[in-house]
Amino acid sequence: MQTRQLGKSDIHITPLGLGTWAIGGGNWESGWGPQDDEASIATIHRAIDLGINWIDTAAVYGLGHSEEIVGKALKGRSDRPYVFTKCSLVWNDRGEITSSLKEQSLRREVENSLRRLQVDTIDLYQIHWPNPEPDIEEGWSTLAKLMSEGKLRYIGVSNFNVEQMERARKIAPITSLQPPYSLIKPDVEHEILPYCQEHNIGVIVYSPMMSGLLTGKMTKERIDNFPEDDWRKRDEEFQEPHLSRNLKLAGLLQEIGYPYNRTTAEVAVAWTLRHPAVTGAIVGGRRPEQIEEIVGAAEFRLSESELEQIERFLQENF
Repeated sequence: MQTRQLGKSDIHITPLGLGTWAIGGGNWESGWGPQDDEASIATIHRAIDLGINWIDTAAVYGLGHSEEIVGKALKGRSDRPYVFTKCSLVWNDRGEITSSLKEQSLRREVENSLRRLQVDTIDLYQIHWPNPEPDIEEGWSTLAKLMSEGKLRYIGVSNFNVEQMERARKIAPITSLQPPYSLIKPDVEHEILPYCQEHNIGVIVYSPMMSGLLTGKMTKERIDNFPEDDWRKRDEEFQEPHLSRNLKLAGLLQEIGYPYNRTTAEVAVAWTLRHPAVTGAIVGGRRPEQIEEIVGAAEFRLSESELEQIERFLQENF
């Protein structure tokens, strides 16, 4: 699998990275329902075997559980991928999540992530959300200090807008931005992606398949049967009137992929990778076969006529 340089760093990543939000499991406010840890570990191993060279996680996924599983899965492996994680969402003993960008809190978070991941240095450490917004400068200054101390190789941001990135860049360079980007949510194309191109900020997009909606495997019946602790059950894109439109879009992607023996998911992810600002896309998986069904997106290229066909659909339906 070919690699691309992440911003101005010396890290070269594959077009696909493994996202581990779902393997954090359920029993927290943004959980995906029950998850088998052995299946999670097998999924991580399969992704590495298929050539994916980076994993994206966050402290808050499963309230620490996702990081622990990533650390366990990578222990003793010689072909270790890069590990990217995120900070700023913290929780108490009751599992209630709040935001903090205070130096003391971030230092505590870094130490906890290093322990759970079983590493001495984190390859890319990202502020998960720019909240509380008045504390962006304190948070970014802290990450810059932690990088100079050798605990972090590079630092990035997630879910920041242009104005917030400008504030951070006055303090220290931004290696990467992690925004949501998909056919259903393409808004970052207007201002954010051009800004990242102009300033050589790497972009790793999340939810390119819109959390399963654009995999070709989602149905109304499946959504109705989601566990109660699956956050998607409450998301507007999984409810009418949006749901029928989104499933119709998935049907179009399936038609486009069929002649090439490409899955719906591969077409959806390839669409995000076509943008010149995008360095890589995060693809989630809970079972090894899910990674096998998406890995072809790294090499698949949509033709101009296929891109026009998709664009017509978006103009007529969104």
